[in-house]
Amino acid sequence: MIAPTCISRKLNSVVRMLICAAAMLWSVVASAQTDQQFTQYYQVPSLYNPAAIAKTDNIRVRLGGRLQWMGIDNAPRGFVLAADMPFKLINKRWGVGLVAQQESAGLFRNMTISAQLAYKQPLLKGMLTAAVQIGYANEQFRGSDVFIPDGDDYHDSNDQAIPTTDVSGNALDLGAGVEFTHKYFWVGVGGTHLNAPTIGLGDDNGTSGTIGDAEGGASINKYEYQLRRTLYFMAGGNIPIKNTLFEVMPSVLVKSDFTFTGVEVTALMRYKKLFSFGVGYRHDDAVSAIIGAEFKGFYAGYSYDYPISSISKASSGSHELVLGYSFKLNFSKTNQYKHKSIRIM
Repeated sequence: MIAPTCISRKLNSVVRMLICAAAMLWSVVASAQTDQQFTQYYQVPSLYNPAAIAKTDNIRVRLGGRLQWMGIDNAPRGFVLAADMPFKLINKRWGVGLVAQQESAGLFRNMTISAQLAYKQPLLKGMLTAAVQIGYANEQFRGSDVFIPDGDDYHDSNDQAIPTTDVSGNALDLGAGVEFTHKYFWVGVGGTHLNAPTIGLGDDNGTSGTIGDAEGGASINKYEYQLRRTLYFMAGGNIPIKNTLFEVMPSVLVKSDFTFTGVEVTALMRYKKLFSFGVGYRHDDAVSAIIGAEFKGFYAGYSYDYPISSISKASSGSHELVLGYSFKLNFSKTNQYKHKSIRIM
């Protein structure tokens, strides 16, 4: 049995920091809907904070998929691709990243693809990172699949606010973030959709715009979808337990679009830097069981969410899988894999 005194003092300070940060941001608890929800957010942090890239000398790739609320037709389904790498320019450390996500829910389908650029500055035995993000956002709605039964007292099949054809649109999408990384902890704040882009949805015939009068008095339909500015606070620890092969890895994610706020807390244990297991809690939504394994740069993680809200009456839960690979970059001045030209041998 491991005595409490065996745990590093740094663990207590990190846990206190996470609890205090979550409490300060816990004003209204709900789920922000603009970005995709991921239980293993700590594996794809650049989805929520552009500054969470190039933390090591490795090129890192993560691919995640989520099946939410199994048993419910047309429930959210999505995937995420996140990749990043460091580089040096003018004797300074930088990072670049790419993040793409796609999610379908009901008749809606959204996709974003963004490029990230980060500047890294050593600070207080850690690394301070500031980053910007520029991307492309696409929103689609399958109006051709809208069905309103006869005799519906709440909906009108002739309502011009409901598209009757498939519509889609694109917009410029911007983000930014900062993060501080230390040997034993990390903490950061990121913002997505900072320009709050409004996407005008139109069909293949060019039908778009707000409802109003067209030339000649004819009425046209224009449908709009706005991406909400969303703020994310993330923090976590990586604290070894003395005289053991275990590490404690707590983390927290707080997200808010200034209308709704949600909080997630995760507690993981990692053994020999190979196997991880733990639990998570999303306020008023779900509890999670999480396992993961990493070997020679390959990573695989799985989580199962059991709903604790009334949706448990219709769904058996949510499944999530994250796969990844990372490999080392050589930043030394001499290349250990140097080859001579056969012309001068």
